[in-house]
Order: sequence, then C-alpha cells, then structure tokens
Amino acid sequence: MSNQEQNKKNQQLDKFRVNDKGKALTTNQGLKMNEDEFSLKAGDRGPSLLEDFHLREKITHFDHERIPERVVHARGFAAHGEFEAYESLAPYTKADFLSEAGKKTPVFVRFSTVAGSRGSGDLARDVRGFATKFYTDEGNYDLVGNNIPVFFIQDGIKFPDLIHAVKPEPHNEIPQAASAHDTFWDFVANNQETAHMIMWHLSDRAIPRSFRMMEGFGVHTFRFVNEEGQAFFVKFHWKPVLGVHSVIWDEAQKLNGNDPDFQRRDLYDAIENGQYPEYELGLQIIKEEDEFNFDFDILDPTKIWPEEDVPVKIVGKMTLNQNVDNYFAETEQVAFHPGHVVPGIDFTNDPLLQARLFSYTDTQLIRLGGPNFHELPINRPVCPFHNNQRDGYGRQTINSGQVSYHKNSLADNTPTPVSEEEGGYKHYQEKVEGKKVRARSVSFEDHFTQAALFWNSMSDVEKQHIIDAFSFELGKCQEVAIREQVLDMFSNVNHDLVTGIAENLGLAVPKKKDINYTKSSPALSQANTKKKADTRKVGIIVSDGFDEELFSYIKALNKANINPEIISDHQGSISSKGGSKIPVHHTFMTADSVLFDAILIVNKEGTKPLFTKEAPNFVKEAYMHYKPIGAIQDGASVLHDLGLTDEKGVVTNNAKQFVEAVAEARFWNRDGK
Repeated sequence: MSNQEQNKKNQQLDKFRVNDKGKALTTNQGLKMNEDEFSLKAGDRGPSLLEDFHLREKITHFDHERIPERVVHARGFAAHGEFEAYESLAPYTKADFLSEAGKKTPVFVRFSTVAGSRGSGDLARDVRGFATKFYTDEGNYDLVGNNIPVFFIQDGIKFPDLIHAVKPEPHNEIPQAASAHDTFWDFVANNQETAHMIMWHLSDRAIPRSFRMMEGFGVHTFRFVNEEGQAFFVKFHWKPVLGVHSVIWDEAQKLNGNDPDFQRRDLYDAIENGQYPEYELGLQIIKEEDEFNFDFDILDPTKIWPEEDVPVKIVGKMTLNQNVDNYFAETEQVAFHPGHVVPGIDFTNDPLLQARLFSYTDTQLIRLGGPNFHELPINRPVCPFHNNQRDGYGRQTINSGQVSYHKNSLADNTPTPVSEEEGGYKHYQEKVEGKKVRARSVSFEDHFTQAALFWNSMSDVEKQHIIDAFSFELGKCQEVAIREQVLDMFSNVNHDLVTGIAENLGLAVPKKKDINYTKSSPALSQANTKKKADTRKVGIIVSDGFDEELFSYIKALNKANINPEIISDHQGSISSKGGSKIPVHHTFMTADSVLFDAILIVNKEGTKPLFTKEAPNFVKEAYMHYKPIGAIQDGASVLHDLGLTDEKGVVTNNAKQFVEAVAEARFWNRDGK
C-alpha cells in the first residue's frame, strides 16, 4: 500500500516522460522527416519556400520556448519526494494526508531566491522560497512559504510597492538580486512594519549554506478544522534534519563568482548521491479561545509565535529523493497557490494571505498562457478531477458530451457537488461583522518589539554579522538621508545595534531610547541548531607521493557520511608512495576553498610549487572563514609555516578529531589573525 501511495505521482508523470535517444526524427504531428539540415528552397541557392512546414514548426517553437519568468521567485530549483506522517492529527484536522501514522504522500518542492532574475546567482542576500506541493488523495495541497517565518509587510496591497522597491532601480536596471540600494532602504525607512523582517534579512538566515540546511515556514496563520467542525489556529514549520547553517558574507560573494549554481548543484548532487535531504514537519497550534492571549496579534504576518511560548509539535517527515527529469517541464512550469487546500485546512483573515489568494492564480494566467495550467503534468493532481470548465489556451483534456454547465438535466446534473460528509470542501463558518473600511487593526501597530526579540536572541557572532550586513547595505546607498532615516528607525530596536552601524558609516549615533524589552527566544539562534558532519564536503589537497594514511582518513570521512573530494596540481589520477592510485576531482584552477566545508592537507615533500603557492592561499581563506582545517603527516608543516597549528578547529594527524571538527563547522572563537 505504501509503495502504491508514493508511486502515484511518478506513474502519472511516466505517461509524459519521453527519451528521444535512438528514435526517428518526426515533426510534432508525428510525421517522419528525411532531412533536418537544410530548409526547402527553390534551387540550392534559391529563396526558402513558405511551404516548408518543418522549418516553420521548428522556428516557431524556438521563438516561443521562453515563458515570462516569475516576477518574484524567478530563480528556483526543485525535487520530488514523499511526506510520511508520524501520527494521526484527527483531533486537529480532517486532512486525509495527516490522518494516520505511516501514511505517505508524494510531494514536489521548489526552492528559490525572491528578488533576482532567473540568471542571478544562488548566494544573494535574500529570502528563500520553500514551496511544497502535496499530491494528496483529496487533491493538491500547496504549502507556499519561505525560509523566514515573517514578512516585510502586513497587507498584500503593499506587495507591489515592496517588490518595485527591492528590484533593480527602473532608471538604470541596477543592481541585480540585491537589496543594497536606495529605493529598497527608502521603502524600509518609510514603512516601519518592515523592522522585524529586516532583522531576519540581515542575519545569517538570508545566506543559507544549502537548501538542505535551512528551515521553511508557512509564514501565515492558517486554520485546521476537524471532523467535528472544531477549528484551531496553526503555523507550519519545516525543520531540516541536518540543522540550520549559513555561509558568511565574504563566502557568499565569492561563491557567486566561483559557482553561481552552488545551492542548486548542492541539492542535485545530494539526491544523486543518495544523501536525501530530510525535513520534519512541525506545527504550532493555538486553540480558538486562546486567540487573544498573547502580546501580539497572531494574524500579523510580521510576527512569530515564539517557540518557547507555543511549542512546535513534530508530526511527520519529508524526504526529497528524486531529481527532476526536465527543468522547464517541471521546475519552471510548476504552479503553486496558497489557495490550493484540502478539507481540514482553511484560511484566516491575515490581510497578506488574503491578497495572495487572489494573486497566485492571476500570475499563473500570464506566465503559463491561460487557465489550463493545472493540466500540465507537474501540476495535475493524482486524484481525478471533474467540472464544467472547458476550452482555453493549453487545454489537454478532451471532454466528451454536450453539457458544460450546472445545473443540468441532460447529464443528470453531473458533475455533482458532494456533501461535507462525503469529502466536499466546506469553508469554516467564521462570524464576521463590521463596517467596510480601508484600515489596519490597531493590534498590528507594534513594529519593534519582535525585532528586538530577534536581536536579543542572537549570539554575539550573529549580532556582529547583522551590524556588518546593515553597514554593507546602507553603505551602498547614495543618499545619506536614507542612511540616517534607517538608523533612526532601528534605534527603536537596540542602541548597541545602531551604534555599531553608525560608527561603520561615519554617522552620528542616534539618541538612546528607553527600550526595556529583554525577552529572547533561543530557538531563533543558529548557535543552538543541530551540528552534524553528514553530507559536508571536504577538499583534500594532495599530490603524487602521498602517504598511505590518506586512505584511512577517507574511510573515516565516508563512515561519517562526509564527501571527500581530491584537489591536486593536475587532473586524472595521483599515486601514493606505494603506487596506489586515486582519482583527482579538482585542480586549483577549478576549485576554491569557499566550495568546501573543510580543508585537509596531505603531503608537501616533492610538490614544492603546489604547496608554496596555491595551497597556503587555500588554507588561509578557509581559516578566515572559520572552517575546520586538517593535516596528515608532512602536510602539517604547511600549517606550521602559516602559524596555525595551535588554532581552534585545526587538527593534525587525528581522523576522529577532524571528523568532529567538520561536524562543528565553524570556529568563531579563533585567536589568530
């Protein structure tokens, strides 16, 4: 039964998968062609003829191969997988995919950056999209979230303004995939509801090490409804099994130069290697009667529910275990929508969510050419669907019969609406009353308390990274007045924060304000995340004549599920002192220290040019990025020459300690220069 559940979507997609290898060339109508090199002409030097249907079909298809990229979340990468429930959530929701322990549901997950174009780099300082499509037995359910649990704005009517501000400035189309410019920070300073999100945006969360090592959040407050009609408020969390980890800003900039596809490649390679990314689904649940028991409005999308106040209940696990076969057909054409729900999941009056419920259908219409985007293979539900919709661009279903309306007698009034008891979706009956107004609830007016909560929750290292990020971003703004406005705004968060920024920018420190908010949430700090060596990548610098001990190190790394990659002065293979050969993955021309989580140096003797020029620079940069560094045998002399042998996270001739250092990942307390 479980195999049947998890293979449903794959079986459906198999009908559309085509491998052209070994096949005869045909037109799109199936006509076999005897020539594909030359157009039809009047004589071999004459004009091409309009009747050349093959030329016209081929060129027309090429002319229309590109569809408009997403306005936001344009640069994405995706994978297939499955979700398995740990327990029945029947007390909270009647959603079938959460109804019993062990129930499996196929999923498709798309990760993305938000602000950049499809051609931008992976390591922009940006929010990351984390969108999950569950192909349930009751229809598709889309959990369309981000890797940050709050958002910049409280009302969806301001979304166009936010995106216009953060996108490249319209007069010169600069900068790409960056918020470090005047229009964005002008928007921030004049829309102070952004304060909490900005703290997240300038933290390490905005430059994740990997899609596999970042959290996901539904952002909004949704409703669960059980069989008895009882409702609960709920927030969704994805918790990565590998923990939450980031790069530092210097790494991010260099990674975008060394490998702009770094996060894409990381996800793809992990799945190809069988190191399947895993995320546990967590829920925060609040009873309806407790809606107003907090010092914030639970519907405000710029607020979190602190995990210490509302614990996260872990209810299942998602495993991504299959890469896409075709990027365009699947990753680019997938259409998500927060309004794609199943019985047992409903909405709240969050004004940002309410606008999204309109916007997502609207954007698919322009991107995917019409109302039939749900018929594309990647978007089709696994359960059958029947309604009176017909025609339109891209229609694939061939509907038989004369009836396309409701109610009718010619088809016995079918398709027929079904009752709630039979699985029909019914909206939760929330009592609503009030005057029609353009307004915002006064309960949404506190913009700084949770921004301070986030700051209070950070480690000293994370706080310094936030100060540095503010200094970089504002330092790129040309208008000094904008820098001053932002400083004044964030003086409502913390005086130490704005003091550090002001000193870096050469500005006057704003007057200290009376801020007495000291609450913190340890769950917000990455200093408290899981630390595992699994799937980390170690660059091993080695050349011919290396000591056989390397093989025992590689065995220890493999046992810890670490990925070792050989870096040398030439490609092909290298030989040990005993004549054993090992393949080379990279040279110093094709690799850089920022591509690895740790560096291991093996030998020095006999390879002087390699280890007096390239290797020391490799090691010094890894050291500057606080990464683990190891050495075997005479490779330790490189570390000795650099004065690193007594530094934190620097390990010589001890495989066990080196693996432990790789798990630690960063050594922020190093004393060296």
